[in-house]
Amino acid sequence: MNEQKKIAVAGATGSQGGGVVDAILADPEQRFAVRALTRDPSSPAARALAARGVEVVQADFADEPSVVAALTGVDGAFLVTNFWAHGSAARELEEIATLARAAAASGVGHVVWSTLEDTRDLLPLEDPRMPVLQDHYNVPHFDAKGEGNAFFAAAGVPTTYLNTAFFFQNLAASAMGARREDDGVLTLTLPLEDGKRMSAVDVSDIGRTAFAILAAGDEYIGRTVGLAGDHLTGAEYASVLSDVLGEPVRFRSIAYDDARRSGAPGSDEFGNMFQYYGDFDAEFTGARDLTSLRKIVPGLKDFRTWAQENVALLTAE
Repeated sequence: MNEQKKIAVAGATGSQGGGVVDAILADPEQRFAVRALTRDPSSPAARALAARGVEVVQADFADEPSVVAALTGVDGAFLVTNFWAHGSAARELEEIATLARAAAASGVGHVVWSTLEDTRDLLPLEDPRMPVLQDHYNVPHFDAKGEGNAFFAAAGVPTTYLNTAFFFQNLAASAMGARREDDGVLTLTLPLEDGKRMSAVDVSDIGRTAFAILAAGDEYIGRTVGLAGDHLTGAEYASVLSDVLGEPVRFRSIAYDDARRSGAPGSDEFGNMFQYYGDFDAEFTGARDLTSLRKIVPGLKDFRTWAQENVALLTAE
């Protein structure tokens, strides 16, 4: 029997990395073993992975030797950074540079890098339509990842660039989902212009897609894969919710500036992000061809399927 190849998974205790772990372990052919990278192998989430037979190793993105050691001896890797752990684009760029150098030093044969578009490619900072954040960015958690793509290329790491999208999970009732207003009607309120389509995806499908890319060998090395499960307008998201929940759900669009002024944590960032979705909806959705994606992952979920499977998330506030 051939020895299993091994895939290292960064962020294995989080939503994206956890989805990759699930996809690898669910493979009926059991072609790959998993090495889970985590800052704290003693955490409950890390211990739960170990209980599933996953090799768990310590790796801190602020400690490059630990990342090199964690990536040594693996055939492939899924790499992701968590901007929201600190909120700094400059720090995220440092982490991405560490990952790229470590992947090169350890000789990983194929990296799937979870990334996003650099919005500055379409929207120069000089454009007055949105405020510049952190001195250099329109949407820091997009732009830092997009800028960091070049680190993998410069280091000579065989890489697939997986451009993700807004998560369906963000439309849960506990997040940005529909809320019941004073008149009793469920209302989905987003800073998305009427008629503009927004790409979104089940976060678990990031894992399934990354695994499919790694399992395909060299086919996707050097390529960018734009990921989404659906492209819908705000009214269409509300219509699906209405069908699934069995009661009317209306959509209300709010202005980008109002979103930026809301005072909620990260409001500037989210206002800019939604404006990017709206102003460049054709480019963003066009970079995510649903037909081609479903050839990579036949079970890629659309929003209706995800909503039907997650009614509890849509109703629990």
